Amino acid sequence: MQATQLWSHWQALLEPFDDAFTYWGFQRFSEWLTGLALNVEEHTITQSLVGLDRAADWKALESFAEYGAWDQGAVERAAAGLLDEAPERLWYGYRVWGGDDTKVHRSSKNVWGTCTFHEYTARCPNRAATVRAHNWVVVGALLPRPDQPAVFLPHTGRLYFRQSQLPAGETFHTKCELLVDMVRGEAATVGGAHLAVFDGGFALRSVVRPLVQPAPGQPRVEFLTRLRGDARLHARPDPDEAPRRGPKRKWGRRLAPPRQGGRWPGRWQEGKAFIYGRTRKVRWKEVVCLWKVLGHDVPVKAVVAEVEGYRKRFTLVSSACELSGLQLVELFCARFRQEDGFRDLKQRLGWEECRAWTKQPILRTTQAVLLVLSLLRLLQFRLEAAAGDDWWFHPPWNRRKTRPSVLDLGRLLRQHRGEIQRLLAAQLGTDDKTEPAEATGG
Repeated sequence: MQATQLWSHWQALLEPFDDAFTYWGFQRFSEWLTGLALNVEEHTITQSLVGLDRAADWKALESFAEYGAWDQGAVERAAAGLLDEAPERLWYGYRVWGGDDTKVHRSSKNVWGTCTFHEYTARCPNRAATVRAHNWVVVGALLPRPDQPAVFLPHTGRLYFRQSQLPAGETFHTKCELLVDMVRGEAATVGGAHLAVFDGGFALRSVVRPLVQPAPGQPRVEFLTRLRGDARLHARPDPDEAPRRGPKRKWGRRLAPPRQGGRWPGRWQEGKAFIYGRTRKVRWKEVVCLWKVLGHDVPVKAVVAEVEGYRKRFTLVSSACELSGLQLVELFCARFRQEDGFRDLKQRLGWEECRAWTKQPILRTTQAVLLVLSLLRLLQFRLEAAAGDDWWFHPPWNRRKTRPSVLDLGRLLRQHRGEIQRLLAAQLGTDDKTEPAEATGG
């Protein structure tokens, strides 16, 4: 793989963001994301510039992160367009989105937007039970891969604040409101059928009803989530029921709770699906019914499944009733790839190494890190289409490795660091335009 070809792919991925910035703002944006992708140390602005051998640009780039013109809506629209062009974007006819929240630890109370949270994983006595962190709600695309785990491409995020620790000038929004707002934005930007997949923590009336019963003019988004074992389910009213006095019946007879899904009407079915790293046998039962949380107007499909290798049954519910129970299990299990994405963001791309203290650099650094991970994965797809499977290193000591990781993509870029530095310098330095003060906040 030649450096010029690699740089051409990278530039093509950055080009759609041009409209979100001024001329020089886009140059700084490109420089920032390229530095994050190349950097192997602390992923701060200064260290990223050191990795590009452009340390003299530190003041201009830090000023851009704090004061530069940045159209967040245009950035999100450009990213949504790139994600929609990814191979195999449709999964069973839907554009599938994964949504969840995650914490990014910060140590000082003087950092804008941090809140205190109880750390449930702090089982070690040397770790604090209460931590200070940014709590982000993140939405991204889930893409299927043949005989491989799905790929999570983060798109954008919103910062959640506790109401008691709300920064001055900010409006309080619940995590559910933030998730609904972002998913609706995805559906409004890109047409077609959309499916939001999220964990049972978001399986609330305030999430599912706005998605499937939107206000006039807003797109409908189907959902898939985990169902509580004691959820209240009802059969649909029998249309052939003998007439009776009073209003028309809205709810049918009550069904057994999901923890007793074997009692639902219908037969058990069997099949195979790629779930959690390998193909597994699945035995499931499904029923189209009414869910008390969503109301009597919208039928849902409830699924109880026994998955090979797991003792507990999976209980799921979705408004996409045309999908089979096996497909719903496969889609929901793919949601865990979002956790792998959070790991890559924090451990490989330095999400928790952010040294910003004020509002705009904190928000923009997170958006930049999310975009870098998605752009690296999109770069992977382009390289696979152009060069097949030969561009990444296949370790002879690990013959079970069948797919590239974010580390492989970063390693490929760093192999051509010198040439990329030269090409970036030519891009930033050949134009006769002078950088105005408002482009970088100077």
